[in-house]
Amino acid sequence: MRAVFGLVLIVGVALAGGAVYMARNYIAAYQDELTRQRLAAEEALANANVEVVPTMGVLVSTRSLKYGEKLNQEDVRVVDWPENAIPEGTFTDLTVLFPETGDRDRFVLRAMEKDEAVMAIKITKPGEKAGLTSRLEKGMRAFAISVDVASGVSGFLRPGDNVDIYWTGSSGTNVGNSGGITRLIQTSIELIAVDQTTGSDVTGTTIARTVTVAATPEQVGALAQAQNTGRLSLALVGILDESIATAIEVDQRKLLGIKEAAPAPEQVLEQVCTTRIRRGGEIVETKIPCTN
Repeated sequence: MRAVFGLVLIVGVALAGGAVYMARNYIAAYQDELTRQRLAAEEALANANVEVVPTMGVLVSTRSLKYGEKLNQEDVRVVDWPENAIPEGTFTDLTVLFPETGDRDRFVLRAMEKDEAVMAIKITKPGEKAGLTSRLEKGMRAFAISVDVASGVSGFLRPGDNVDIYWTGSSGTNVGNSGGITRLIQTSIELIAVDQTTGSDVTGTTIARTVTVAATPEQVGALAQAQNTGRLSLALVGILDESIATAIEVDQRKLLGIKEAAPAPEQVLEQVCTTRIRRGGEIVETKIPCTN
């Protein structure tokens, strides 16, 4: 009897263990299937949202570069850049940036940060130095203007800024106005140097003694004449200001709001015509109508 009971107990335990094992395998298989389906769904969703963007290799700086530094091959590297977002004037070929023949030296004209695209406007042409002449466009001349803390906008001028130029002096025709006149003579003239600094990466304020502007030969003549006959003052133009200043002239009367008195009317003298008539030994003067 005990043997039968033991056999039944053993068979029951075996059946229970087999059921547990089968259940565990089923649950594990079910979980694996859920995981596979979830990963497949995530992959399908990711493939649906990802759009392949065509790229092109663009040369960028490997370090921060300052004005006047020589640009070497180790200062640039190639970075994949979206084709529809490549800035105009960038370099995509190292042989174009550094020609294999002739003078290959290039210098930095504008400060660049690390990983910034190297552009033609930021560096000199091959063999060209980073001097003042590199800042002048065709047909333009460099002209220096003497300034002080007041006329030089308190030291806030930087190369690349635009300024309006005012002349204060006496025109020689403003009789009775001892204060002279102030006139706007040039508008939106570009500064290419402040003292001996031509780079735009200047920190802090500098009280300059001279500024150099880029002007046409005709403008240079006007500025030279104005500087020798009066005092020049600069007014800084905002970066986003595209307005064109009109002719401006202010004298002392206009400044103080004094209206010029109207001239007194001229008095018209009545014309009197006479004739002389001799009567015996006496000459008599008699009025007659004027004929002219």
